[in-house]
Amino acid sequence: MAELSQNTSPDLSGLPVALGDIHAAADTIRGAVVETPCSYSRTLSNICGCDIWLKFENLQFTSSFKERGALNRLTALTPEERARGVIAMSAGNHAQGVAYHAKRLGIPATIVMPVGTPMVKVENTKHHGAEVVVTGATLEEAAVYARSHGEARGMIFVHPYDDPLVIAGQGTVGLEMLKAVPELDTLVVPIGGGGLISGIGIAAKSIKPTVRILGVEAWLYPSMYNAIHDGNLPARGDTLAEGIAVKSPGKITTEIVRRLVDDIALVNEAELERAVATLISIEKTVVEGAGAAGLAALMSDTSRFAGQKVGLVLSGGNIDTRLIASVLTRELAREGRLTQLSLDIPDRPGQLAAVASLLAEAGANIIEVSHQRTFSDLPAKATLLQLVIETRDSAHLDEVMAKLGASALSARCT
Repeated sequence: MAELSQNTSPDLSGLPVALGDIHAAADTIRGAVVETPCSYSRTLSNICGCDIWLKFENLQFTSSFKERGALNRLTALTPEERARGVIAMSAGNHAQGVAYHAKRLGIPATIVMPVGTPMVKVENTKHHGAEVVVTGATLEEAAVYARSHGEARGMIFVHPYDDPLVIAGQGTVGLEMLKAVPELDTLVVPIGGGGLISGIGIAAKSIKPTVRILGVEAWLYPSMYNAIHDGNLPARGDTLAEGIAVKSPGKITTEIVRRLVDDIALVNEAELERAVATLISIEKTVVEGAGAAGLAALMSDTSRFAGQKVGLVLSGGNIDTRLIASVLTRELAREGRLTQLSLDIPDRPGQLAAVASLLAEAGANIIEVSHQRTFSDLPAKATLLQLVIETRDSAHLDEVMAKLGASALSARCT
């Protein structure tokens, strides 16, 4: 990540959203959207060497900040537009925000979601009463379908980020953060299409011009980074942060980000997984990959934030339970607490017991056991023993491996 610049005199003139619009949005959504906590994390602050406050947008009713912009946009519809209904494209969080508040307001809603959207987001959107159409390999393809389908039926298109009313709604997150913690030096915000960071940027820079805004994208989808830096990094693949997997950022949001955001960091998949696992372990809060992007950026480069007061937006918590399980077990493996071993042993009675005894003496716990006799190149009188063991940490794992090696067993981590 490049050194953060500090734009102490931001140019807010001529932008399509002003601080007054964000205050008006706050009045509009008050009582229907949760004013989520912005809480100090003592443990994360000690780990990262700075003071960290977490904005828990994963505690919204639909588990995402997207409710804010969706409600502000829906409230602005005329009675005639409400009767025609709305349509939106979304990878999940905007979908749920539109569906939930459209149902509250009695507005028919159709949501187009790309293939591969996590099932929890699809099912939750249906549960909120919207008609769901799953089509398109990407968010952009889903958008093309949504626009044509909506135009053919006279429906109002509710864009997830490139709309001044949506941006104003998302900006209320920034109002609440600086109201709760006026002394914040830096705000770290995930970027997909750019609606959240645009709204927060306008609110924060209007209230406190010296505050720094850092955007975060997944390495696999650096679309805003490319737009701001005239880059051509590829955008492709499956990312844990599917909520910010956008190939083309908004036109409105790109201009706002170009003027108000100080820098954009890119985080890889291992860093996203680590951040999700850390938030569950330390804060006991479930956050999706996109929502954990801010912490991923901070933990991957703590020296950039040393001594600062940092606000992180936990933008959403919609993640499949199966994916949570996978992330947690993979993190245990990275920490050396869960390891798969392969051993070549003679295929005769007592060998498994001998290995188990050695592991017990070393303090390791056996989680899984399997023998492979057929699909290996070992002699017919030998077998491949595969074990999954649990150890305290990587140092303990080294001790276990040393003990196995001292016994003349051919053990290797796989």
